[in-house]
Amino acid sequence: MSWQIYPAIDVRDGRVVRLRQGDYAQQTGYDTAPLALAQRYASEGARWLHLVDLDAARDGGYTLSPLLGEIAHSTALQVQTGGGVRRREDVARILDAGAARVVVGSIAVRDPESVAGWIADFGAERITVALDARQIDGQWRLPLHGWTHVSERTLAGLASQFAEAGMKHLLCTDIGRDGMLAGPNTTLYAELCSMIPDVAVQASGGIRDIADIVASRAVGCRGAILGKALLEARFDLKDALAC
Repeated sequence: MSWQIYPAIDVRDGRVVRLRQGDYAQQTGYDTAPLALAQRYASEGARWLHLVDLDAARDGGYTLSPLLGEIAHSTALQVQTGGGVRRREDVARILDAGAARVVVGSIAVRDPESVAGWIADFGAERITVALDARQIDGQWRLPLHGWTHVSERTLAGLASQFAEAGMKHLLCTDIGRDGMLAGPNTTLYAELCSMIPDVAVQASGGIRDIADIVASRAVGCRGAILGKALLEARFDLKDALAC
């Protein structure tokens, strides 16, 4: 599995935004339209895009199919996207709209058996399991519903379960570092990559510079999600791709 950079676009109410630690009350908006930003990332050499429907992540019902179709029509980007995926039909609809991979988050925690079935039905290359974690009482626990509720399941237990079910792509966000530009949790990623070596782990949350990207790759991650650091021009996407 090759290394990939995933510039991220989070969309809420049709706007590009970033949240601090997943908190919908702590939102920063950006002036660039989502389609224009995707086209810019493509022009700078990106091969993949990570596209998130924040409205759907909390309320259900993926709404970005028109935008996804425009991105697919106007760029060569492969898009992994999610938010509000609840049913098998949602996965099929998003793939039909032009996604290369569908990101499944809360449902993967609530109903891992169904998601394991989707991996088998659609193929492991078409599903990215998103296990977003927060450390609580010494354990990495898994919040749900746009990170507003906490599951009893643990990150280690569920990641291992999905690996046994054939998962090939895992996106793991340390919620405490998301949108904070505090650096990625390389200790967490090293443990994950060692535990599930056949899975391509994507580092998400806290990446602030090229050194953080290099560090994520050094501990075994196969990809990195770049959000706020790119939006605030802390480094060039071309340099991130070159590293």
